[in-house]
Amino acid sequence: MSTRELYTKGARVWIRHPDRVWEGAEVVQDYKGLTIKVKSEDGAVHDLEVKTDDDLPPLRNPDILIGENDLTSLSYLHEPAVLYNLQVRFCRQSAIYTYCGIVLVAINPYDELPIYGSDTVWAYRGQAMGDLDPHIFAVAEEAYTKLEREENDQSIIVSGESGAGKTVSAKYAMRYFATVGGSSTETQVEKKVLASSPIMEAIGNAKTTRNDNSSRFGKFIEIHFNKQFHIQGASMRTYLLEKSRVVFQAAEERNYHIFYQLCAARDLLPELHLSHQDNFHYLNQGANPTIDGVNDAEAFEETTMALSLLGFSQREQADMFKVLAAILHLGNVTIMDAITEGVGGGGDSEGSAIPANDKHLLLLAELLQLDASEMRSWLCHRKIVSMREVFFKPMTVTEAVGARDALAKHIYAELFNWIVTVVNKSLESTGTSQRFIGVLDIYGFETFDINSFEQFCINYANEKLQQQFNQHVFKLEQEEYLKEEIEWKFIDFYDNQPCIDLIETKLGILDLLDEECRMPKGTDSSWVEKLYSKCTKWKHFSRPRFGTTAFLIYHFADNVTYQSDGFLEKNRDTVLEDQINVVKNGQNKLVRKLFHDELEGRKLKVPAAKVKVTVAKPTVPVSSKQHKKTVGSQFRDSLNMLMTTLNATTPHYVRCIKPNDNKVPFEYNPVRAVQQLRACGVLETIRISAAGFPSRWTYADFFHRYRVLCKYKDIQRNNMRATCEKILGNFIKVDDKYQFGKTKIFFRAGQVAYLEKLRADKLRQCCIIIQKQVRAFICRKKYLRKVKATQCIQRYVRGFIARRRVYHIRRNKAATTIQRHIRGWLKRTQFGRIKLCILGLQARSRGLLARRRYQQMRYNHKAIIIQKYVRCWLAQKKYQHTIHRIITVQSVVRRWMARRLFKKLKQEARSVEHVKKLNKGLENKIISLQQRIEELVKENNILKSTQHELADLRIKVESLKGLEAETKRITIVLNDKERELEAVVRSLEHEQDEKVDLVNEKERIEKERKEELEIMNSENIKLKAELDELNERIKSNQIGAEKFMKTRLEEEKLFLIREHDQDRDAYQKLLTDYNALEQRSEMLEKEIGRLQRGGANASGGKKGHERNLSDASTASVTSELPDDDYGYGSVRSTVSASSFGSHQKLENIDWNQQQGSRSETVSPERQKPSEQTDVALMLKLQQKLKDVEKERNRLQERIECLEKEDSPSDDATRTHDTFKLQELEMENSKLKTDLAALRKVTADGETGGQELLKQLEASQLELDRRREECIQLHSVLSNQTKGLKSVASNNYSSHIDIINEDGELVLAFEAQKKINRQLEDELQAEKTRWQAERNEFMQEIERLKEDNDRQQKLLSVNLMKSPQTQTEAFMQHEITRLTSENLDLQEKFDVLSEQCRKYRKQIKLLAKKLKDAGVTEAVNDGDAVSSPAGILPQDQRSNLPVVRKKERDYLGMFEYRKEDEQIIVRHLIYDLKPRVAVSLLPGLPAYILFMCIRHTDFTNDDEKVRSLLTATINTIKKVIKKRHEDLDTTVLWLSNTLRLLHNLKQYSGDKTFQAENTPKQIEQCLHNFDLSEYRQVLSDIAVWIYQGVIRHLEERVQPMIVPAILEHEAISGLSGQKPGGMRGRASSVVREPESPVDIQKALDTLLQELSSFHRSLGFHGVDPELIVQVFRQLFYFICASSLNNLLLRKDLCHWTKGMQIRYNLSHLEQWIRDQRMQETNVPDTLQPIIQAAQLLQARKTDEDVQSVCDMCDKLSMFQIIKILNLYTPADEFEERVPVSFIRKIQATLQERTESQEQAALLMETKFSFPVRFPFNPSNIRLEDIEIPECLNLPMLKKV
Repeated sequence: MSTRELYTKGARVWIRHPDRVWEGAEVVQDYKGLTIKVKSEDGAVHDLEVKTDDDLPPLRNPDILIGENDLTSLSYLHEPAVLYNLQVRFCRQSAIYTYCGIVLVAINPYDELPIYGSDTVWAYRGQAMGDLDPHIFAVAEEAYTKLEREENDQSIIVSGESGAGKTVSAKYAMRYFATVGGSSTETQVEKKVLASSPIMEAIGNAKTTRNDNSSRFGKFIEIHFNKQFHIQGASMRTYLLEKSRVVFQAAEERNYHIFYQLCAARDLLPELHLSHQDNFHYLNQGANPTIDGVNDAEAFEETTMALSLLGFSQREQADMFKVLAAILHLGNVTIMDAITEGVGGGGDSEGSAIPANDKHLLLLAELLQLDASEMRSWLCHRKIVSMREVFFKPMTVTEAVGARDALAKHIYAELFNWIVTVVNKSLESTGTSQRFIGVLDIYGFETFDINSFEQFCINYANEKLQQQFNQHVFKLEQEEYLKEEIEWKFIDFYDNQPCIDLIETKLGILDLLDEECRMPKGTDSSWVEKLYSKCTKWKHFSRPRFGTTAFLIYHFADNVTYQSDGFLEKNRDTVLEDQINVVKNGQNKLVRKLFHDELEGRKLKVPAAKVKVTVAKPTVPVSSKQHKKTVGSQFRDSLNMLMTTLNATTPHYVRCIKPNDNKVPFEYNPVRAVQQLRACGVLETIRISAAGFPSRWTYADFFHRYRVLCKYKDIQRNNMRATCEKILGNFIKVDDKYQFGKTKIFFRAGQVAYLEKLRADKLRQCCIIIQKQVRAFICRKKYLRKVKATQCIQRYVRGFIARRRVYHIRRNKAATTIQRHIRGWLKRTQFGRIKLCILGLQARSRGLLARRRYQQMRYNHKAIIIQKYVRCWLAQKKYQHTIHRIITVQSVVRRWMARRLFKKLKQEARSVEHVKKLNKGLENKIISLQQRIEELVKENNILKSTQHELADLRIKVESLKGLEAETKRITIVLNDKERELEAVVRSLEHEQDEKVDLVNEKERIEKERKEELEIMNSENIKLKAELDELNERIKSNQIGAEKFMKTRLEEEKLFLIREHDQDRDAYQKLLTDYNALEQRSEMLEKEIGRLQRGGANASGGKKGHERNLSDASTASVTSELPDDDYGYGSVRSTVSASSFGSHQKLENIDWNQQQGSRSETVSPERQKPSEQTDVALMLKLQQKLKDVEKERNRLQERIECLEKEDSPSDDATRTHDTFKLQELEMENSKLKTDLAALRKVTADGETGGQELLKQLEASQLELDRRREECIQLHSVLSNQTKGLKSVASNNYSSHIDIINEDGELVLAFEAQKKINRQLEDELQAEKTRWQAERNEFMQEIERLKEDNDRQQKLLSVNLMKSPQTQTEAFMQHEITRLTSENLDLQEKFDVLSEQCRKYRKQIKLLAKKLKDAGVTEAVNDGDAVSSPAGILPQDQRSNLPVVRKKERDYLGMFEYRKEDEQIIVRHLIYDLKPRVAVSLLPGLPAYILFMCIRHTDFTNDDEKVRSLLTATINTIKKVIKKRHEDLDTTVLWLSNTLRLLHNLKQYSGDKTFQAENTPKQIEQCLHNFDLSEYRQVLSDIAVWIYQGVIRHLEERVQPMIVPAILEHEAISGLSGQKPGGMRGRASSVVREPESPVDIQKALDTLLQELSSFHRSLGFHGVDPELIVQVFRQLFYFICASSLNNLLLRKDLCHWTKGMQIRYNLSHLEQWIRDQRMQETNVPDTLQPIIQAAQLLQARKTDEDVQSVCDMCDKLSMFQIIKILNLYTPADEFEERVPVSFIRKIQATLQERTESQEQAALLMETKFSFPVRFPFNPSNIRLEDIEIPECLNLPMLKKV
């Protein structure tokens, strides 16, 4: 079909648009030539002129191809299709990554996306590129896989313009390598590789107008790997640092981040003398120093942490910060105009100078430790060296500022290079690296309004990279055609080599630039003139129309005009030698090191680790000119070396696109996007692909897709190629449009769209035929349904009429009957109402008369009372008035007497003053006498105070003695109170008895009332219907309440279970960490041992080659046998080690470190070469630690109780205790003295009787003396109290404080108040306790009343029931009573059993003592325990334990000798094979071991039981470590370990585990040992084995999950296969040569594996609860793996595939039901993937938003939105998901509260549920167990 034929009416095309670049349109008329009429999306009609077929508008792809992962899968490959596909994926699907052949296109989202977690890393691990959605991790995985498989160096080239996300993409690629390539040991290499990023961003990134974190240099990072493909080191090369940014920034831009970080941390670095960033010239030019969302202080902390991690010492960091601060201060140095003396005295000239007080210059000198005066001089002068003499020339201000800025740039560049060198040293490989993966983060193509030297170098580098890219793409394209052996023509592609030759060849641009730089008077204009004359012969060079200072180069991306201003200066990069010498001569070690390294590196060679971009004059001027290299030459050499490195690797390409210039999330600007797509070579890749055969199909996929275009007779199942040839031969007549390869069909561009159109037309015709038949069928069914309905209606109508006639007849009959009864009832009611009315009138009238008479009597009585009170009040008022007048008279008289006395005193005072005037000479004598009197008074007062103090002390002593007596008295009073309280309690009990009598009386009354009710029941028959209805309501309410209570109980139970699971999970995680640490210790010990042996072998000579077992591999475990056995290392994929990194390997756990040799009692013959772990010692230490912890807790609780019980009476109590303590100490010392005397007498040989009598006499005397003191103190206290009371009452009634000057009375009063308060508190406490008891009794009475009422109701209900129901209630009551009695008897029996056990233990001890004393008894073993022997089931196999009926009974234990312990353990554990164990009783080894433990308990041999358990534990660990890959072995010992654990619990004697024990089993419990610590150890071992089983099962089912759940199709080809591009699943690099599982058989294989697992667990007797936990974990892993794969595969997200997935999951659900696990929580683990499948099948309209959200409650918001974005119709008949629907879903889901785990995109495949081991007691009798001969244990003797 020709191209013209496609432009028919309705065809969709692209037309150009001035703003959107391309716009969709539709052809209005069939194209016939010259013009074509189209209608755009906005309704405008355009007539397009078509001169040739190339002028035809590009055709649009079918809707089914829109949004594809790979741009090459589009049928029409052109610019608008690529642009639109990227827009759809970015804006509608929020997909930022898209493949374009071998290129990954990454669009910067300007937003945080949850697609970079560790779960995503492991999801892409092991997946080929194209299997999952496009991602940077897929590119990294492709590189890592090729590194493993091909052992060839790889490189990832990340390019794009500033702000496109190059640095972030490179960072994520390195994070992927650090995650999957991390070594098994925890080294710091991966952390250092990741830590280099913040350092390089700080010193090399800056804010620009396009990007807040723009890299202003290029870097190539090599990550080195060892033989095991673990990261061993890294190195970094840098290219073309933008030094000019140090001294100048454009508007809205910043300098490098490190400067702003230093200013933000200025408070932490006061020695740098920094201030705010706006105060520095080098930082404030951009006028926008902040970045949204970035904290420079926090970034500085991150930078310093990274520096420390990469080996920068604190001294080096401090020096580095000083250099950076010095650069800032250098920029603030002020340079002014000045007039200086000319050279040679030739007159004054214009110059410059720096003020003497410039603080920034002084700070610069201080920080760099240089001479400030020299720096001041050389910043303003320069030295000119001629042939004979040296001249000093002053510089103008402009020249001086330029020289200053050049110095600043030079210092920063050297510091940058030094940091890179140190980083490389820190990252360098410790050993020999095998291969590396390089990550190139380099600037993209740049074009601005003014382009200078930097843009020239950047575009030159992009030309080189684009040339390499084009060659690689062309090579891959041609290799594919050669591989498939198809005919092809040479594909012409754009060749960048002419443009590259223009720049770098001889007499090219760079060569002419270097030549001009060497000219003494070379200028930019002269250089441009040379370019015009020499380079015009190149077709990629031209001269612009206007101006003579610019030149034009035709690059591959765009035509760029370069301004020549500054080219020579930037290429020379000149720095004054004298300024460098001043800096170099300073004392700062780092600066001297920087410039010393510069001198060493200033030779004519290509830089290795980094590029030296700065040159200065060396010491010898002549040689410096010869060896100086320009910046352009250095950049060309380093770029050539980079290209050599890239050409030696396998490249992978990432092209970063900046969607808009406003940094708005998910906003797409087509103009900016198409510019970058052209510049980065994506469109060139499309053009190369379109020139060949871009669409490729395998024969099977093509047949399944286009089967509808083929007739059945043309199908050849055995020859798909012939079938495909017939299909294409029928529809595509031009052979050049397709080619048949060996495995694929290759199509030209547009052919797939044509085939899709044919397929859609065919399906549409089929649909019309189906619709025709279905509609006819529906109409026939509808007609038949109407006929049938009509007949049915007629039948029912006739029946209705007849029934209505009968109804009227019955209603008339009923009406007459009702009327008769109603009229009789009305008359009776009327008579009764009249009678009641008359009786009521009589009663009320009589009552009214009686109340009136009673009211009159009350009025008379109240009047008398009122008269009495009124007369009394009048008498009182008269008396008070009289008293008031008497007091008034007394006051007047007393006032008159006081005035007269006052006048008399005033007269006396006047007479004294007169005497003083007369006797003035005597004043001095009077004054001296007064002073003498005062001194005497003071001495007297002192003596009195001393006397008072002595008296007070005596009084205090006496008061204390009195208080002691008072305390005793209060104690007696308290005892009386207690007796009174007891009396109150007795009275309360008497009251209770009375209340019980009342209750009994009430019951009797109630019984009488019931009898009356029974009589009245006959009258209440009419109310029975209403009562029944109320009962039904009550029952329904009760049922609802019960359901509510059950729901609440279930919620509480689930909450407690979740808390317990969290605790258990935390413990198991700690256990896993503990195991990992032990494994690391074990590995280090083995490594040390190996190194020691290696050293010994090296010293002893070269030994022969040793090879290990044939089954050794990198995942196997070294056996614990005496000889170490190591296998050949095999290079294999690390997916097995990394994909399941969260599960520790079985060999990783060493449960106990060896603590030394075993007990000294073990003979040397029994000691093994490998030391056994002393578990018992560890358990004892644990028990000791627990005891100490318990004691500490008890003391802490005691302290808290004492603190709480602190009361206001504590002071008195403490005082009392102090006195009591003193007394006790005195008494104790006295007793010690007496005891010493008695000992002395006894030692002398005397009997000691006399001494004892003396001591008793002394004690009696002391007692008499103290009694006398107490009596005297009592008498003194009583006398003083009486005297004080009398004095106070007689003399000081109003001034009582006079007798209390020393506060003694206050103290006594306070003490008495405290005592009273204490008594009140005690009384209140007793009252509270009594009140609480009373409330309890009242509650009990109320409960009894309610119970009584309930029983009465029940009895009344039962009386109305039939006799049979009453009998059932009675039987139920009897059952309840007998059950309670049985429980009481059981408790008594338990008590008696406990006593019997104690008595037996005492008997054994006594027997043992008798035996030790030599007394022997004849004990018959058969009579020790009498119990009938049971018989095992007869249907067991032949080698089951045989139970024989013997004449004697067994105790259920095995006797053995201690020297046979290792043999028993080896035969029973190490040598036991699973195939033998399956034929035995499940758990038989555990039973045998426990019976041996019982014997050690019977003999009370502590050492023997410890040795046996230690050997058992170590041997189990040894077996599991050696055979961890054998599922049967791990399951066998998981079962036996748990059985041994259950036995230790069942027979421990703990009542918790004895609920289901028989009396015989209770008797067989352990009596001497408490093995609870060993139970914990066994539980930990069981957890370890369980984790190993889970890991083994997950490894087995992982390859089957995706084929069985997602890819399996019951009907092959039903879902169809969409067209695929170069990154289709069939063409991608797979990890294995062929898939291990056939997709069509994968589901059956998975079910068979699950059934095999279940059988294995059942055969070995694993507990059913544990089986449920195993499959719960396994099904969670299946769900997580399949859902994660679904979320990363767009080809699976359509309706048909959702139906297939749901069908496949139904098989798993049926398997769960077949295994009877449907009632457990196992099916719940599949809910996420089930809901995802349902979401694919659900309707997706706006009305279904809420139903979809409710249906997907197990999926997170990110997962639901991701599935909806990935949803792509498989056919044109299916509609896409509307964007409005997705937004509504997102808005609804945001209201849902999700945890942090649920908010993730991918499920955590390494999550594990906490495992619990429910107690499962055994009903097998120990005495019936026999040992089969196959176990080879003849040394065990049954007892």
